[in-house]
Amino acid sequence: MNQPLAYIHPEAKIAQNVVVEPFTTIDKDVEIGEGTWIGPNVTIMSGARIGKNCKIFPGAVISAIPQDLKFAGEVTTAHIGDNTVVRECVTINRGTVDRQRTIIGANCLLMAYVHVAHDCIIGNNCILANAVQVAGHVEIGDWAIVSGTSAVHQFVKIGAHAMVSGGSLVRKDVPPFVKAGREPLAYAGINSIGLRRRTFSDQKIAEIQQLYRLLFMSGLNTNDALEKIELDLLPSPERDEVVNFIRNSGRGIIKGYSRNSTSLD
Repeated sequence: MNQPLAYIHPEAKIAQNVVVEPFTTIDKDVEIGEGTWIGPNVTIMSGARIGKNCKIFPGAVISAIPQDLKFAGEVTTAHIGDNTVVRECVTINRGTVDRQRTIIGANCLLMAYVHVAHDCIIGNNCILANAVQVAGHVEIGDWAIVSGTSAVHQFVKIGAHAMVSGGSLVRKDVPPFVKAGREPLAYAGINSIGLRRRTFSDQKIAEIQQLYRLLFMSGLNTNDALEKIELDLLPSPERDEVVNFIRNSGRGIIKGYSRNSTSLD
């Protein structure tokens, strides 16, 4: 159902049962899947690709051009997966020549005032809480949670199932399965509650805990700790995911807990 007070470009591709509320603007080169609801006062700009059964709340701006001085008008896109909820005043910029697209996965929740910059890749089932600010080229793995008012530096990677504390400044990569908190941001344990909710067994959680004890609490440097992890722990998808994440980290990973860290709790 399209309201007469909404503007929809005739070249936009919108499924028949999409609801578009009044005072919304939808530009050309936009695609919106079945069952999606577009609230009032939403701006959807050229290059948006929105999946099925999404909800876009008032004030959101989807697929605006990047806030990157190197952007030269190249044709790029911004993708939002099925069943994702985008709350009030969220801004999602489309890609640049680097990746040519910004991607938000399926079943995500982006709470009010979140900003996702150009060329970010956010996995499935992620939560970005209120006012999280994500700079360009960031990667966030499946099931990750970034708590409110956190700021994520460009090119940072946050691993799958990780949880970042509210108000964090994320300058380094956050490995999979961990909680990160304090200032400067540091390892704060395993996200065991989240892992149990996602049906990880107690044995598997214990294996992940042992892995991070070797990495952060053994006194070994990172390279030596990774070698010991591969020597002492049996191969598993989780072990290999952590090892590969750390070895491929471009910015370096967060540090282990230090007594000099200032708690945010």
